Amino acid sequence: MFGNASVTFLLILMVLLLYSQFLNRSEVQEDATLPKDLHPLVLEKKETLVKTAADSGISIIVTDGFRSFQEQDFLYQKGRTTDGQIVTHAKAGDSYHNFGLAIDFALLDKQGKALWDTAYDGNGNGKSDWMEVVAIAKELGFQWGGDWEHFKDYPHFEMRFGLTIDDLQRGKRPPQNSLTASQN
Repeated sequence: MFGNASVTFLLILMVLLLYSQFLNRSEVQEDATLPKDLHPLVLEKKETLVKTAADSGISIIVTDGFRSFQEQDFLYQKGRTTDGQIVTHAKAGDSYHNFGLAIDFALLDKQGKALWDTAYDGNGNGKSDWMEVVAIAKELGFQWGGDWEHFKDYPHFEMRFGLTIDDLQRGKRPPQNSLTASQN
């Protein structure tokens, strides 16, 4: 009796696992070409971020979105083989920007000048505008580079859709019609 129940349980478990893999497969495109722009959901959430921040009295500018491999290599060289400070640890193909899944932002002061000042309180509510923008972005489903353990990338937001850089390099892509990036 115990043996039959165990076999039945294992069969049900196997069917559920196969069904789960089938569902996950249909959500991810494999061997897809490289994107040339932001993923539609990232673009939509970027626009919502800018508007919601503005509604809170915070002006921001998205300083970077989709980034080609060539642009990524150029940034990677800064502080290494060209003058300037190191601005990224990601070579071409190692950044969510290269797959249209990341944006960078800056605050804008009253004169429209870009600021990367995390303490700035331009709307005068006693809170850091930067951290208010971060909170809005997280509510929209973005992950924040300021939460990373090693290299803190404070202007950076990304949506991973449950995909690693390795997945993206192997040609996996989130579906273009995703309604959520909840698998971050």
